[in-house]
Amino acid sequence: MSPVSRNRTVLLTAAPLVLLAVLLALIWRLDPVSSLRGNAPPVEEISFERVTLSPQAIEIRFLNDGPDPVTVAQVQVDEAYWAFDIEPADGVLRHLERGVVHLAYPWVEGETHELRLVTSTGLTFDHTIAVAVTSPRPSGRTLGIYGLIGLYVGVLPVALGLLWYPMVRGLGDNGLGFVLALTVGLLLFLFVDALHEGMEVARQVASSYQGTALLVFAALAAYVAIEGAGRWFGGEASGGFGTALLVAIGIGLHNLGEGLAIGAAFGIGEAGLGSLLIVGFMLHNTTEGLAIVAPLSRERVGFGRLVWLGLIAGVPTIAGAWIGGFAYSALWSVVFLGVGAGAIAQVVVQVTKTLARKRSLLGLLRSGPVAGGLFAGVAVMYVTGLLVG
Repeated sequence: MSPVSRNRTVLLTAAPLVLLAVLLALIWRLDPVSSLRGNAPPVEEISFERVTLSPQAIEIRFLNDGPDPVTVAQVQVDEAYWAFDIEPADGVLRHLERGVVHLAYPWVEGETHELRLVTSTGLTFDHTIAVAVTSPRPSGRTLGIYGLIGLYVGVLPVALGLLWYPMVRGLGDNGLGFVLALTVGLLLFLFVDALHEGMEVARQVASSYQGTALLVFAALAAYVAIEGAGRWFGGEASGGFGTALLVAIGIGLHNLGEGLAIGAAFGIGEAGLGSLLIVGFMLHNTTEGLAIVAPLSRERVGFGRLVWLGLIAGVPTIAGAWIGGFAYSALWSVVFLGVGAGAIAQVVVQVTKTLARKRSLLGLLRSGPVAGGLFAGVAVMYVTGLLVG
């Protein structure tokens, strides 16, 4: 293509985009819809993002989730109006702008408190503090505690599961088919669990961020990224260390979401729930160790490589616990859960390809060891999931 033709193509490609930008600027400037609105009240919507408690003080972080500017005029705590400071100082927030309310308030440890933001138009937006406890602050002690929780939940259980490697190495063809199918069952359960959890968290995200669409997009992006990684690490990842590595990556991304859930539960004072999650996730993650070593049945892998696989799968739990405990964000939780779901889906495809090398998918399901392993994997995860609730 000659330089003249190339420049002409670039101009023709850019012309619609430039004209669209001009049109949007005109609409923004002239605001033709305002003449149709008349005296209709503004559309106001406030989304609570995080409430932090410190001794004798409450901090409320929120977002203007509506299309029109909103002004926070008053604040109530337990149905009583209370003096407050706000950022920005005038209390006016435009679309997707964040605000922070600071209250000097003698909240009571272990009690329930009701918060209410009142706008200048009289609309109210409520938030409940179910159990009032001091929000954790980053320090050497708290970082160590959350780090230990991540170690107990993610790293150690996965390491215990890796101890099944010698057993997997001694399996025959039927035993190997059973274990690989068991891995698919485990991962399928994790995939559904991640999507379910992501949908629940997406309901907490400001509607402007379109939490469900964000979850799906993150899952698709992770699937494509892991597919590329699989080709880079080992072609079609048709078994061996390449597949085990992909399984570890997928599980690690999922465990990041588990760490977020545990850290957030302790961060908002639900210590009982957090303890329950620890027990349930420990059982979950032990079986995940088996999923990692299953593709290694026909390979001799050194101790160092097994350690790396365990760290890749387990250490993200520690990072998730830190993020969930100190800076929990429903928006980022949706992203992480979506990424975990997409990564696990891609690994399921790769392990299924390994199983289907010598038979069709229908033939796999007709195989007793494969069908038994698949249903056993789902059943194991379901039973251990009962402890998570």
